[in-house]
Amino acid sequence: MGVIRVLIVDDAVFMRTVLKKMLEEESYEVVGEASNGLEAIKKAKELKPDVITLDITMPEMDGVTALPDILKESPTSRVIMCSAMGQQPMVVDAIKKGAKDFIVKPFQKARVLQAIENIMSK
Repeated sequence: MGVIRVLIVDDAVFMRTVLKKMLEEESYEVVGEASNGLEAIKKAKELKPDVITLDITMPEMDGVTALPDILKESPTSRVIMCSAMGQQPMVVDAIKKGAKDFIVKPFQKARVLQAIENIMSK
């Protein structure tokens, strides 16, 4: 497999920056960023990334709502939900809708990399 292409979706610029830095340090290619579910659907269709990190809580359209449309536009993308503590019911809902894993904020690099490795080896 070549370089893994990642789309980062989070309404917080700081969180996108932290995640992008983590991934680029490990030679992942961050092909795009989006700040809400609507943008994520558009970017997923346009970029067809291997992995999408998808925040749950965002303005305009949250991650759980956007997930089915993202997977419709980019069916080969594997989605990792990103959540703050206490969002377990939404994470469970997202997994039922097709997300492959989830990571909790604040991000721990080892956990982020493990999640990507896990979903890419399936």
